Amino acid sequence: MPVTSVTQDAERLTMTVVAEFDAALPRVWQLYADPRQLEQWWNPPEFPLTVVEHDLSVGGYVRAQVIGPGGEKVHAYWRITAVEAPRSMAWEDGFLNDQGEPDPNMPLNTMLVTLSDRAGGGTVMTLVTTFASVESMEMHVEMPLEAQLIQMVGQAEALLS
Repeated sequence: MPVTSVTQDAERLTMTVVAEFDAALPRVWQLYADPRQLEQWWNPPEFPLTVVEHDLSVGGYVRAQVIGPGGEKVHAYWRITAVEAPRSMAWEDGFLNDQGEPDPNMPLNTMLVTLSDRAGGGTVMTLVTTFASVESMEMHVEMPLEAQLIQMVGQAEALLS
């Protein structure tokens, strides 16, 4: 299992997942940079993701459709706020309304992924989610986001193999 730690900090409203991969850093970056690869690991299998827009430049969007187990559709987005390919990227993580615009009634969290070389080879991925509020953090803990992130990182490892 690539996940080496999961830390929740209620005071800072963060959840940090650290994972290690045998793959080289540029290869791990491709998991984010290639929308078809992103579709294969970012969500749990029961919530398949289809990326419909993928622009990893600052101010760019990744827009996607997620289909739930009952066939319900949810539209989500990332708005890229910082990127230093292939080492880091930050984004706002939210949902879209029926008009395809960011939904101000849904939680807007931020995420930061950092990739670094692992001593002896491979890559360390640190993924920090910062929740907009205590309520947002509690909602995601109930999902349970931690288990979903661990599952997603496991899918990433399988894709890298």
